[in-house]
Amino acid sequence: MSNLTHQSDRLNIRDFIKLLTEQFPGKVTFSTSFSYEDQVIAHEILSNQLPVNIFTLDTGRLFAETYSVWNNTNEKYHANITAYYPDYRLLEEFVTDKGPNAFYESLENRKQCCYIRKVEPLKRALAGNAIWITGLRAEHSPDRQDLSIIEWDETNQIIKYNPILHWTTEQVKKYIDDNNVPYNILHDRGFVSIGCAPCTRAIRPGEDFRAGRWWWEDASKKECGLHIHK
Repeated sequence: MSNLTHQSDRLNIRDFIKLLTEQFPGKVTFSTSFSYEDQVIAHEILSNQLPVNIFTLDTGRLFAETYSVWNNTNEKYHANITAYYPDYRLLEEFVTDKGPNAFYESLENRKQCCYIRKVEPLKRALAGNAIWITGLRAEHSPDRQDLSIIEWDETNQIIKYNPILHWTTEQVKKYIDDNNVPYNILHDRGFVSIGCAPCTRAIRPGEDFRAGRWWWEDASKKECGLHIHK
């Protein structure tokens, strides 16, 4: 991995992703939630026609605006982004036993909901791949300050590439504007980190980036399990 780290330092995002697809043909995948960050990476991949599998996790509780940017992205780039859905058996059992809004009632319920709607589908999406490209940014969470642009994801047994890890919000917005990239209009309404509709709100002036996610919980617990750093 040290060689990949060295190459990522000297190549731009497009050229490094191209290199990854040559070294790991058919085994490079990118997960998008259609956030500002993910749209930057999607533009790099799709506008340069790089052979990267792009997928999203449709939890069934996303904002209407998220579906709009998904559709707009497919149309602009003539793409067909792959959707992964929760296992209907697990979801039916959870909702039947605990109710549709059980995630508000306890941390255990919320984590179980996230596992069913996100973590389990992610494992299926990553299976058979060698490289996982993400839109993680250090600015979004204290837990992400120590991440590396290239790292080994022990939980998912995959090399993770975080190309815009050290970009600022201003850099991300400028890239979106300069390249006329479709983006989620919720970002214009104070939403920073956008997930499921029942679990996401806009942040207030002075609040932390992650304050809008699972706002009823203690800040130290605000991860869904997709990105576990060991």
